[in-house]
Amino acid sequence: MPPTARDRAVPHDGGPGRPGTAARLPAPHVPPPPALLPVTVVACATGVLLLLTAGRFGYFSDELYFLAAGRHPAWGYADQPPLLPLLAHALDTVAPGSLVGLRAPAAAVTALGVLITALITRELGGRRAAQTAAAGAYAVSPVMLQMGHLLITATLDIFLTAVTTWLLVRWVRTRSDRLLPLLGLTAALSLQVKYLSPGFWAVLLVAVLLVGPRALLRRPLLWVSAAGVLLTALPGLLWQARHGWPQLAMASVISREVAADEGGRSLFLPTVLAAAGLAGAVLLCAGLLWLLFARRARPHRFLGLTFAGLCACYLLVNGRPYYVAGLFPALWAAGATALQSLRLTRPRLWAVGLAYLLSAALAVQVLPVYPVHRLTARGADRLAMESVGWPDLASSVARVYRGLPPGRRRRALIVTDRYDQAGALDRYGPALGLPRPYSGHRGYWYLRRPADDFAPVVFVGADARYLRRFFTSVHRRGTVTNAEGVPNLNRGAPIWVCEGEREPWGTLWPRLSHLNADSAG
Repeated sequence: MPPTARDRAVPHDGGPGRPGTAARLPAPHVPPPPALLPVTVVACATGVLLLLTAGRFGYFSDELYFLAAGRHPAWGYADQPPLLPLLAHALDTVAPGSLVGLRAPAAAVTALGVLITALITRELGGRRAAQTAAAGAYAVSPVMLQMGHLLITATLDIFLTAVTTWLLVRWVRTRSDRLLPLLGLTAALSLQVKYLSPGFWAVLLVAVLLVGPRALLRRPLLWVSAAGVLLTALPGLLWQARHGWPQLAMASVISREVAADEGGRSLFLPTVLAAAGLAGAVLLCAGLLWLLFARRARPHRFLGLTFAGLCACYLLVNGRPYYVAGLFPALWAAGATALQSLRLTRPRLWAVGLAYLLSAALAVQVLPVYPVHRLTARGADRLAMESVGWPDLASSVARVYRGLPPGRRRRALIVTDRYDQAGALDRYGPALGLPRPYSGHRGYWYLRRPADDFAPVVFVGADARYLRRFFTSVHRRGTVTNAEGVPNLNRGAPIWVCEGEREPWGTLWPRLSHLNADSAG
């Protein structure tokens, strides 16, 4: 509905002072003209770059898992909701084996994220230069380019959070309740992409209660939309409840991994700034300060408080820094709006341009724009390293499998220690004559289990001591290699032939389930 006089004149419900004081909401402003041409150019350039590099190297581990999980449709999975596996399976059905086809939606939503950032800036009062600057920060942010290269949960979660932010700031300006069902739609989609999204909404609710706009919470349509969101999430929640809430256990595993391998709390904030990029870090800091302290930003103060609150929560639980990246567009928009009053002389314009060029040069290094042999160097990008060597892994396993006597080979099972290994064998194994693999790792354990008969097992990964807990005969028959010599997690992994199950698979399989990065963890 259009804003009424009462909406425009009610006392400000989020600022300091006693209720009913003279502090009032500012009159709705007319947003500046959109910077359509420069922002569209930046968005298209970002999308084209991502599409051109989409087919380089190989699948990421989560993408392989989504492809396998999508072949087992369910209302939920152990470590993510159902949307990404079903989407990955659909895309692979349309374009079988195509990395570009699989990653095209990621490139598209990243390009759209550039446009959404400019729209947020416009709603905050940012003029053309500010809109272009904020959109440019999105395009040269390492985390946005890295996530835009992959079809993973974070890619869509970041985009949906940015859309949510745009709808919220637009509602603050227009008070149009027609936006609230759209907010409900983005929330419903987020809950089908990543289980972390309720944390964002919980912190946002607290922020709105503390600093406003509390009028939002008095809108009946908001709560009707929220009820619809909960209804769409119910099947996934029931799946989690039936399976003992594995997502809660995963949260604990991730916390330990971050503490042990990713620097823990001490590196959280530095990594957040690095993920934003050189130009993005400046705008992010400026935007956060403007949202938290500027008088003009009072109607949107809840955004700064939400970002600060999320950072505090993820610091507390050892969450990953990119979990807060969905709010980067809002802070970039706020930072560009806050800085637009600075008079840009020619030397300053040159400095800004140089900063963005340097940011782009640094950010593009997260994409596979270099020869694969660079991944053998010390300090190479770990994410890119884990996108190399999957066909070689399948070939290594196939050599051991074919070495079994024909009678034993026909009955043999393939089991892997990690879900990415199983995903790679599920993708590349059938062409080599391998049966579909099994794995006890994370969500892969829930997809399928071996039948209750005794058969030889070709086991990838783990160690002999661990495997002898389950089999009477354990012999190493091969080693995983990759032609590029990239020292990733799979290179050098042992391949075992195991026989003599100590218990039937119905008893053995639950004991093989593990959430850690390896079975010994």
